[in-house]
Amino acid sequence: MQIQAVTTLRHGRTVGVDVGGRRKGFDVAVLDDREVAALIGHLDREAVVELVCMHQPALVAVDSPRSCAPEGQSTRECERELSTSICGIRWTPDKKRVHANPYFAWIVEGLALYAALATADVPVIEVFPTASWTRWHGHRGSLTRAAWTRDGLARLRLTGVPERTNQDQRDAIAAAMTAQQNTGGLTQEIGEIVVPAGRW
Repeated sequence: MQIQAVTTLRHGRTVGVDVGGRRKGFDVAVLDDREVAALIGHLDREAVVELVCMHQPALVAVDSPRSCAPEGQSTRECERELSTSICGIRWTPDKKRVHANPYFAWIVEGLALYAALATADVPVIEVFPTASWTRWHGHRGSLTRAAWTRDGLARLRLTGVPERTNQDQRDAIAAAMTAQQNTGGLTQEIGEIVVPAGRW
């Protein structure tokens, strides 16, 4: 596949990517200002890059670690800080353990996606949608994750949202929304992870 360099970034447009293992693939949301312009699931890495090149967003947000823990360590410093300040998060161990354990296949896919997106000449950030939902709408409490994020998505008051969405799609939308807030200076960086600065 030949990828053409992006020449005109669309400043009101962002892309959010929920990362899955090779079998599940990637779920992608394209947010154009306040409208969900596209919501596509089960894409492979090449298709995600093609979609990004086609839509020319100002920013891409990926729900996956963009690096592993330092050699010999089982967590990243940014994850520990996020866990104590916002919400729980799954730890990312060092590269050796990530590649040795099938459980971390989705992280391997995410790392490969970051590398592939570098060819698209579009800025990319790491996000964690659970932290975004928490910052926007408070802790989940006794709600199921599905009910909590459905309620959170409704409160964002976006247009173009399908009547039914699954968790991966909602997280992809949250990633795109976090990217949009980042372009407006409404986010905080916790190490490599970008989170909303406050409530919606």
